[in-house]
Amino acid sequence: MRRARQWLILMGTILVMASILTAEAAPLRERSAFNSGWRFQRNDPPGAGDELTYTKIKRRIMMTGSEFVPGSELGNQSDPAGSSEPTSAYAQREFDDSGWRLLDLPHDWGIEGPFRQEYPGDTGKLPWWGVGWYRKHFAVPIGDRGRRYYIDIDGAMSYATVWLNGRLVGGWPYSYTSFELDLTPYLDYGKTTLSRSASTIRPTRHDGNPGGGIYRNVWLAKTGAVHIGHWGTYVTTPDVNPSSATVNIKATINNDSATAASVTVQTEVYELGRDGRISGRPVAVCAPVPVTVSTGVSQTCTAVTSIASPRLWDLRHPNRYLAVTTVEQQGKPLDRYEAPFGVRTIRFDAARGFLLNGAPVRINGVCNHHDLGALGAAINTRALERQIQLLQEMGANAIRTSHNPPAPELLELCDRMGMLVMDESFDCWQRAKRPNDYHLLFDDWHEKDLRAEIRRDRNHPCVILWSIGNEIPEQYAPVGRQLAAALARIVHEEDPTRPVSAGCDQPQSGTNGFQLTLDVFGYNYKPHLYATFREKNPTIPVYGSETASTLSSRGEYFFPFTDKKTGGLADFQVSSYDLSVPSGRPHPMMSFGARISLLSLPVSSSGQASTIWVSRRPTTRYDPAPDVHKSRRADTKGGRT
Repeated sequence: MRRARQWLILMGTILVMASILTAEAAPLRERSAFNSGWRFQRNDPPGAGDELTYTKIKRRIMMTGSEFVPGSELGNQSDPAGSSEPTSAYAQREFDDSGWRLLDLPHDWGIEGPFRQEYPGDTGKLPWWGVGWYRKHFAVPIGDRGRRYYIDIDGAMSYATVWLNGRLVGGWPYSYTSFELDLTPYLDYGKTTLSRSASTIRPTRHDGNPGGGIYRNVWLAKTGAVHIGHWGTYVTTPDVNPSSATVNIKATINNDSATAASVTVQTEVYELGRDGRISGRPVAVCAPVPVTVSTGVSQTCTAVTSIASPRLWDLRHPNRYLAVTTVEQQGKPLDRYEAPFGVRTIRFDAARGFLLNGAPVRINGVCNHHDLGALGAAINTRALERQIQLLQEMGANAIRTSHNPPAPELLELCDRMGMLVMDESFDCWQRAKRPNDYHLLFDDWHEKDLRAEIRRDRNHPCVILWSIGNEIPEQYAPVGRQLAAALARIVHEEDPTRPVSAGCDQPQSGTNGFQLTLDVFGYNYKPHLYATFREKNPTIPVYGSETASTLSSRGEYFFPFTDKKTGGLADFQVSSYDLSVPSGRPHPMMSFGARISLLSLPVSSSGQASTIWVSRRPTTRYDPAPDVHKSRRADTKGGRT
């Protein structure tokens, strides 16, 4: 199968400003949306070969993300010479893109179609693969000389690569990882051009529409030479009681200047209102911490404070706080960084189930894929908010991010609206589910991807579980236990406050030792094994990580009635009797029945039955049954009879 590429090119022309900004006028830190005014073009330029495929430029791309590998030095993709590296006409500053389509990000070209019957049904018969280029012109004043310029990319589908003035800056191949690239070494004030590219391989099948293009938000960030690093503040609350909450704040300071820097780091904590704004004066202040950071490295410092009578985060009252960390040098502020967080306790107990702030909470979860149905994969905050509102109305209180790291906006909404989250990393490891999936990247990128996900998301109070995989093929083999243990170690190094889990579909994974690598064990579609697991693993909490994958067409009733799982289908519709499910999956009543049965076990074996996750699949392969007749009832909302 031909390896197709989708090129995302971010092209910025640096213009000389008539007036030079003074250092005093420049804010400490700026982060602005970089979504408007892009030029877009499908396909490579004529005569393009394979010189820009990932395999050809892998050496340079692998330089990105070195900060996530212990022992690496600061400066994650520095190779500004790079003159001999391959490039493209579309990446050049002088290229005329005036004839390209003008659009705003986020953008999913896949949902634009056209639909074709010969395309895979699993992905909605949409053309999400292929090649696409994006270019953007922007201005940088000469007065910003000495500041650091970064591009923050929340997600691109996929194999993203960035050029500046025709020189390769770096990139990231995993479609769902948010990442940052330092543009500063490549800036050419007065005539700089930034180019970004990404390449997608077409798999044989996919769980839903993955989208195509720069489908998440892009940001332009500017800091001083000495500044707090990317996702550089980590807030934990190790001791919480009604009278006070201890707050630990770790801040990582980067020094990109030419000399060592002696600075002072101080953090103030504020309450956040429901609108996300600071309310009132600081409720806690950390004592200043002196730090000396050598040139070209990062240094982490820790401060401790306490909040009196803390307002806890929970599902009904999702209270939040804001840690504002300031870096000063000789009384002059150099950087200021804000990190929202919540005060709450979580615990999974084999006997009592999940406890939030010490109280048992029954988790009613959904496995939610990242796309937005008919809207496509392009992130839309209001559409996500509407999804959560509808889920809460039907009684759901949790989301599993199936089967990849979510958009940052989803976690922000769950924090604000009071939803629990199981934050998932991978759909496969070394062994493939499909020819072109993540197994091609696992060995080189799993540590960077996993650490990046956790550092980005670990301050969110909504996150209660880290899932290191879904239905991983290795779960039945000895190598699977080794890989799971290695991934769990990485998670615990980055965040020791939350448990590690996985969604397992192999029955033997609950007894062959794989389960011992996890803090909390999830079974996919195995309600008949809950009791057996509890008997053999009485100290490990177990839950239904994926329990039903069902669908139906509103107002459609087919006859003769059948309770056969693969029955009740006709004319590309599914009967509303809610008994039709994909092959190999239990229908909901079987899963609910298994949960009820578990509640009748002795006290030491109950509790974990209070957790159930239902899968929301954007598309499921349709296998029509020819021997049914269709009946429609009146649809009072739609007016159809």
